Amino acid sequence: MKKIVILAIDAFDYMESKTGNMLLRYSPEDVIAIIDPSKTGKTAQSVIGYGGDIPVISTFQDSLKFNPDSLVIGNAPQGGRINKAYRSEINDAIRANCDIYSGMHTFLNDDEAFKNLSIENDISLFDLRKPSETRHFPKGLWQERKVPVMLIVGTDCDTGKMTTAWEIKLRLESSGKKVAFLGTGQTGILLSGNGVPIDAVVSDFMAGEIEHCIEEISSGMDLVIIEGQGAISNYAYSGVTLGLLHGAMPDFMIMTHNPGRKHDVLNYPLPDIESMIKLHLDLMKPFKLSRFLGINLLTHLLDEASATSLIQEYTQTYHLPVTDLVRFGSGDLINHIEEALEQWN
Repeated sequence: MKKIVILAIDAFDYMESKTGNMLLRYSPEDVIAIIDPSKTGKTAQSVIGYGGDIPVISTFQDSLKFNPDSLVIGNAPQGGRINKAYRSEINDAIRANCDIYSGMHTFLNDDEAFKNLSIENDISLFDLRKPSETRHFPKGLWQERKVPVMLIVGTDCDTGKMTTAWEIKLRLESSGKKVAFLGTGQTGILLSGNGVPIDAVVSDFMAGEIEHCIEEISSGMDLVIIEGQGAISNYAYSGVTLGLLHGAMPDFMIMTHNPGRKHDVLNYPLPDIESMIKLHLDLMKPFKLSRFLGINLLTHLLDEASATSLIQEYTQTYHLPVTDLVRFGSGDLINHIEEALEQWN
């Protein structure tokens, strides 16, 4: 068991500290503290609604009494740069013989000061967003695949794609299915131990990297689930989303959506779900037919009655299983996925 400190200065909340939050949700036994001086004295539970009594502290030095062995950068701001405050905490963690896990675009191992300090203290620096130096061009291997692939997509960034993918994986495994998970961002890679940071891959090789990874992990599996990134309708990240879509060549997709939002992260109006479903299917038509198996909603901004009513409304409107996996469980979604797997050939 690890003893992880999550670094999330002025960023520990339900949405922004996504990497840290996934550790708190799925591996809370490995986390001993969260660094965010703006919330010092609070607990994970009081801030994000899960994580129990794990304390929020002001600095890394405050965690030494818990004997930490790892520091994980819990958020990834736009641009992925390490600022002065983060640098100070990382230096303190290295001096305390902690391994460092970073999802930043600024690589720790390319920073001479960090690298030298890590060597002096005999610790490892893990750059989760650094792709392999070996590049793969797509070969069309999807045409001969023996295992179905499911891609999780969304109406925007921050709609719960990572959580949806991991929840479906856990629930299918609990019913006896063999499921391979392909992480495509720092959080998914950290949780699963494999994957490719797709937004750091040269665009010519995005599809090929996903295709290669699928081949590497699919043997003997009942399903490969791929963590989605960005949104095809978000002009800042659509290039990544499309490369991922055509690398995955999914047999099935799940749509994710945050009904509490009217605008995307760039303050552009969100498209409706029906048009997004059609857009994804149209982008697949030149190559193969794909289909949506359900919709997972991120309903934390809604009260329970409103969320339940909306799920019922979406179910009737889109004729698909709809739920919030974290809040309400799988509903009919997992059964529908299992039926689709049985029929796949």
